[in-house]
Amino acid sequence: MLHPIIIYIWTLIQIVIGYNLILPLIFFFFYLPIHLIKKKHTAFRSIPENDYAIIVTAYQQTSLIPEVIDSILKLNYGNFLVYIVADNCDISDLKFSDERVILLRPETIIASNTGSHFYAISHFKRDHKLLTIIDSDNLVHNDYLVELDYYFSLGFQAVQGYRKAKNLGSSYAALDAARDIYYHFYDGKILFGLQSSATLSGSGMAFTTELYKDCFKNTEIKGAGFDKALQYEIVKRGLRIAFAENAIVYDEKTSQPEQLVKQRSRWINSWFKYFSNGFKLIKKGIIHKNINQLLFGIVLLRPPLFIFLILSLICLIINIAIDPFTAFIWLIAFICFVWGFGISIVHKNTDPLIYRSLVNIPKFIFYQIISLLKIRSADKISVATEHSHKKKLDDLVN
Repeated sequence: MLHPIIIYIWTLIQIVIGYNLILPLIFFFFYLPIHLIKKKHTAFRSIPENDYAIIVTAYQQTSLIPEVIDSILKLNYGNFLVYIVADNCDISDLKFSDERVILLRPETIIASNTGSHFYAISHFKRDHKLLTIIDSDNLVHNDYLVELDYYFSLGFQAVQGYRKAKNLGSSYAALDAARDIYYHFYDGKILFGLQSSATLSGSGMAFTTELYKDCFKNTEIKGAGFDKALQYEIVKRGLRIAFAENAIVYDEKTSQPEQLVKQRSRWINSWFKYFSNGFKLIKKGIIHKNINQLLFGIVLLRPPLFIFLILSLICLIINIAIDPFTAFIWLIAFICFVWGFGISIVHKNTDPLIYRSLVNIPKFIFYQIISLLKIRSADKISVATEHSHKKKLDDLVN
């Protein structure tokens, strides 16, 4: 017979792993009554325009910059300037006649997201009230800034938009898009609806310039994960990050396994680097009775999707051998996760290519396991993700 202490520890381990399977569904059911009584907003074009700095960062590659700028210049908005930070790039082919586009090439290699952002800030042509961060492979919807304005008009100082897939040509890209839909639903729409904050996604996000500068004034970020450090700094201050579901940015999805491994190695490494911030926010939330900090802290503790799924599967298999009743509970938890995942996918007008790609989930998880094995060298992997899908905004919205 197993010692009671061993049983206690084993039970605790299972709870720590297993709650991740059912937490999204719990959040959804708490959100549902709020959603039913809440009125849908429309972005009011009568709101006075703010002054935006649109920061576009590129590292080593500039091939997609013309398409990015083309989409930005088609915005239904007048008061903005675009700052392209071409870090370690050949800019000889980049020519822009529009005076709203400022091309910057740092004298020395920065190789850092926040470094590029602050380089742009130091070269602002005027004192912009707001800034928004766009990746060099993104395209922005015409109403992107209009939608952001709605939330800034409500007093928010940080807003995350919706990153929609720009390409679905491979099963990897489609599964990457499915993952984004899942996280945008639970870590964006639902979490924000529960009076907490949307998690940041790295691009398609906007802030007051003062807040962004204040968050990083005493912090130097190396490697991937600046968005994780930033969201912690914002929520730590008692502020909420709004989720602007209609502020759409089209983002290039990872289409090759080699890219997937490199990208996920950096992302997984950044989770291990910053997940402990969740404990700090939970503590703050309890002390200050702040639901935003409490819920956000709980979400920060959740490991990447594939990690807790694999750990949960291991627990299920072990319990099939030693405790059939607990195995049955694990089976129920897996059903809850699949149910919750299904809700996130069907709530959007999801492309059929994404549904068809779901059969390749085991292969997708396999490459993420490879990524996990390479996290020790993640910070040495090039910060540049290869981009190759040239599309114009008209190809996506028409």
